[in-house]
Amino acid sequence: MKLIDCHTHSTNSPDGFSSPEDMLKTAMEKDFAAYALTDHCEVNRWFSIEHYGASLNGYDTYDFGADFEKSMKENTALKEKYKGKINFLCGIELGQATHDFGLSEAIVKDKRLDFVIGSMHQLPDNDDFAFIDFSKHSVPELLEKYYNEVYKLCKWGKFDVLGHLTYTLRYIEGDNGIKVDMSPYEEIIRESFKILIENGKGIEINTSGLRQAYGQTFPTLYWVKMFKDMGGEVLSLGSDAHKTEDLGKGIADGAEIAKAAGFEYLCYFKERKPNFVKI
Repeated sequence: MKLIDCHTHSTNSPDGFSSPEDMLKTAMEKDFAAYALTDHCEVNRWFSIEHYGASLNGYDTYDFGADFEKSMKENTALKEKYKGKINFLCGIELGQATHDFGLSEAIVKDKRLDFVIGSMHQLPDNDDFAFIDFSKHSVPELLEKYYNEVYKLCKWGKFDVLGHLTYTLRYIEGDNGIKVDMSPYEEIIRESFKILIENGKGIEINTSGLRQAYGQTFPTLYWVKMFKDMGGEVLSLGSDAHKTEDLGKGIADGAEIAKAAGFEYLCYFKERKPNFVKI
């Protein structure tokens, strides 16, 4: 069974630990049908901290525009260096496109890109969910805002695959032990899926939760099956590895979830066009 890992990060992400070339060499050892580096590209912090008039808080980083250019140059060079040895894809994880659609559209037009994950890590005027003190917030209100923002992202739709639909649960349920009833958000998730499907876009099974306190994929089988039953065809797999040791972790489990949901093929993007691999 040939698998794919299309959500990974290198030292061209602020939270990455392994170089792009080390990640690529590890992917070669694992013999993936396709491998993508998708370093962080946070639209709401594209420019310098001075541009936003912000102050250092110990966790936010800025200048993602510079990181993006470094990533594109290095990935393009690696594609040439390892041509014919691995199906290597130059991608990004585009965070918070809804915060600046104009800038986001300019970013995704870059011809060096094979693949764009659309993600939502942070609501306007809020911290990233990784840094929120949930004791000071109404979790249902946060999630309502989050899934409305995801819906806006899907309506914009200039990405290829929606990243980790249930990302927030990593922190709410996994790290803080706050049980979430997802039923209030099912209707807007269905509407988001409908838009994605109509426009030939997909979702991913992000396996990082399997090695975190949350203990499940983002999203779980329930949502993957819903996407499939609604007519979704584009499904990607990603480990969300930030170091070589985690590359490919949980990918086989993700493929089993894909099959259980009714998928026979996985999808990766090359030159922003879908390619399908039988599971």
